[in-house]
Amino acid sequence: MVEKVNNRKSRFASFLIFLSILGPGIITGSVDNDAGGITTYSLAGAHYGYKLLWTLIPAFIALLVVQEMNARMGIVTRKGLADLIRENFGVRVTFFIFIGLIIADIGNTATEFAGIAGSMDVFNISKYISVPIGAILVWFLVVKGTYKSVEKIFLVFSVFLLSYIVSALLAHPNWNEIGSSFIRPDIEMNSDYLGMVIGLVGTTIAPWMQFYMQSAVIEKGISIKDYKYEFWDVMVGCVITVVVAFFIVVACAATLNKNGIQINEARDAAAALKPLAGALASQIFAFGLLVASFFSATILPLATAFYICEAFGFEAGVDKKLDEAPQFYVLFTAIITIGVIIILWPGAPLITISYISQIFNGMLLPVVLICMMLMVNNREIMGSYVNTKLKNWVGWITIVILITLTIFITIQPLLGKILK
Repeated sequence: MVEKVNNRKSRFASFLIFLSILGPGIITGSVDNDAGGITTYSLAGAHYGYKLLWTLIPAFIALLVVQEMNARMGIVTRKGLADLIRENFGVRVTFFIFIGLIIADIGNTATEFAGIAGSMDVFNISKYISVPIGAILVWFLVVKGTYKSVEKIFLVFSVFLLSYIVSALLAHPNWNEIGSSFIRPDIEMNSDYLGMVIGLVGTTIAPWMQFYMQSAVIEKGISIKDYKYEFWDVMVGCVITVVVAFFIVVACAATLNKNGIQINEARDAAAALKPLAGALASQIFAFGLLVASFFSATILPLATAFYICEAFGFEAGVDKKLDEAPQFYVLFTAIITIGVIIILWPGAPLITISYISQIFNGMLLPVVLICMMLMVNNREIMGSYVNTKLKNWVGWITIVILITLTIFITIQPLLGKILK
């Protein structure tokens, strides 16, 4: 009897520790469902119905493998990824990565503000109102908040992303077809289908996510004795990412694809759902896009400010006051401001900006992942916490696949233009 009571107490204590650790993994995984990700999932559902749901399985594996290594490096070394890359690969490699990341992150931040504008457009609110208000809220959240308060808000955002479940259920999907898409995938060998597969798996991991994840683990103060809890934090984050993606695809497959409606972006999907699944489904979809875009519009500039300050030895962190980390907050503010200007600029080529940022992401991802893999296997850096043989096999296979997909994502549009 006493032993049972002690076991219950032990499990309860472990659960409390897990709740205290919760944050970096869930936030990093959830922010993967940004405006660009939601657009990709919406297009997949609208164009191919349930056919591409099977791709979420390899996407989950890829995300889990990379994020686990990232969290482990941060916990063991107590250094940010930018710090480690500079120390182990030199200033030139670091400089190349940073220039590309800054350009990509500015473009990505602009895309997130475009998501805010598009989602609020469904509610008939002009972008000249929604975008400036969104930017001000983002700025105050980070500059005036503490890490604990900001993290709590981010975790609430992560939960709100699950609203896509409601949107999908209101669309009355065909569960038999959904089950069949996983058991017997209908794979087509044509460039459009394969391009969408590449987009779905490739959108799972972005270079900036790795820098944010490692910085968040350090700022939260997670120690190696709590690593097992952080692993489950990462696992939950990856599950949330894939669950949200699943229900976005399902919502669009059950309505848009079923009725032969084509879309170009997530905003189109939200608007098109209204006559098919009702105003509530449309509004919930738009709300999810708003939350995801606001979430990512905060994290992207924050991650950029983190890794640049880490690399150059400047003070950085949400817990720091404005006068304690001026460079950090100036960078954060500048990226937000540039993103807002791009969105509000009349006739700004948003598609071109988004495309260029994806090219830079594509160029940088292989470099960042290879650097990570080499460092996580270096005993001088990781001690006894280097990868096991199994983790290395899974890690390298995942990275080779991701690099291959990224190269295809980057060159496919260029090849299309050349062939035309």
